[in-house]
Amino acid sequence: MEVRINTEKDLTTVFLSGRLDTPSSQEVAAKLESLQDKASGTIVLDCSELKYISSSGLRIFLSLRKAAAAQGGKVIVKDINDDIRNVFMMTGFLNLFEIR
Repeated sequence: MEVRINTEKDLTTVFLSGRLDTPSSQEVAAKLESLQDKASGTIVLDCSELKYISSSGLRIFLSLRKAAAAQGGKVIVKDINDDIRNVFMMTGFLNLFEIR
């Protein structure tokens, strides 16, 4: 699992590549933890190269969304594949996130 973070002013883009499963979720959560403290802007989760997401990965997305909402920011999920879109639909995440 690879995570790259690019921040420009009030826009942070997180590029996720690989499988966000239970074993990789701790590492990803640690990398994204710093974003929760400064989530007052817009955070874009670019999932164009994300192949799979588990419930652990969904929890990471949800806690980032909660931190952003508490600070007046927002989280946008971008370019999810059909499998991840189905997971989002089944779990109700399509209603929680702005999907592009």
